Amino acid sequence: MVKRVLSLILTTVLLGAMLVACGGGSSSSSSSGGSSSADSSSSSSSSDSTQKTYRVAFIARAQADSFAAWLANEMRAAASQYPDITLDVFDSQANDDRENSLIENAIANKYDGIIVQANNAEAQRPYIEQIVKAGIPAIATNPKVDGIEGLSTIDADPYEQGAVNAREAVNQIPENANVVVLMGPPSNFHSDERRRAWEEEFFAKRPDVTILAEDHANWNKDEAMWLMEDWVIAHDKIDAIISMNDNMAAGALEVVKDDPRFQDILVYGVDGTAEAVLLIKEGKMTSTSLQSAIDLAKLNMEAIYKLMTGEEKEIHEAVPAPLINASNVDEYIELFKSLGQIQ
Repeated sequence: MVKRVLSLILTTVLLGAMLVACGGGSSSSSSSGGSSSADSSSSSSSSDSTQKTYRVAFIARAQADSFAAWLANEMRAAASQYPDITLDVFDSQANDDRENSLIENAIANKYDGIIVQANNAEAQRPYIEQIVKAGIPAIATNPKVDGIEGLSTIDADPYEQGAVNAREAVNQIPENANVVVLMGPPSNFHSDERRRAWEEEFFAKRPDVTILAEDHANWNKDEAMWLMEDWVIAHDKIDAIISMNDNMAAGALEVVKDDPRFQDILVYGVDGTAEAVLLIKEGKMTSTSLQSAIDLAKLNMEAIYKLMTGEEKEIHEAVPAPLINASNVDEYIELFKSLGQIQ
């Protein structure tokens, strides 16, 4: 599985995907297919005056989140492979009101296609419905939003992302262990499904394990640190950190990294970020599952192009969730080196 996923990813990279620094403080950035807008329009007028340029808006969840930032960068890289697509990326800053306003603005500005990475699927649902009602091709990605006719989805399987870790943890976490659990935002589809996987694949099989504390850190490293600081004060013995993403896992680890009481702590995450694979290599993190931003971005651009050109009416696809642990982490480190995310 690892070699197949890496082959797909590296093929995408070799096609010319370039990472662009993700300005967390800015609300919008543009990327066109390998040339400036002036060069593009000049080329179009000289070769084919009727060639259409498609304007696509990507409403990103939060650039402060390491995975969301990676996805935004890969969206730009994937868009650069389409000379007739101009991509604008907007940062919702993990704020529902801001994201909903950005969606409304994208509709008002008559984008040819809109891709939404919801901060809270139910909060964004009525606004995504407005996109579809306006007749604009629309995709909900990472997470998908179900139940909207005419809406396409590009996502991963969050249950499987949690399950690949939980199945390993059954035999890794010691008997009568104490664990803490870090959740994403309340009612978030990915967080809830990953947690359900842990419940069914681990906790149901290990009734000896005690959950000392469980709370929402909203995918945020700082919030995870604040929670972990309280938990280590309240509890001398924590055997494992079970996190619904890598960013929160890294935050919790930061709190206990120099505390001898927790030198053997086990840590599980999801996303397969560059930070996570380095922590696995260092022996500080146990495992994670890959949610490939490269594959997600590539599928999103392929899908939105087919939707805008009328080749397809509705598309639903998902990326795989391979496990990353000490046995295969070197392969993923090489991947991130090729992407420039690890020096």
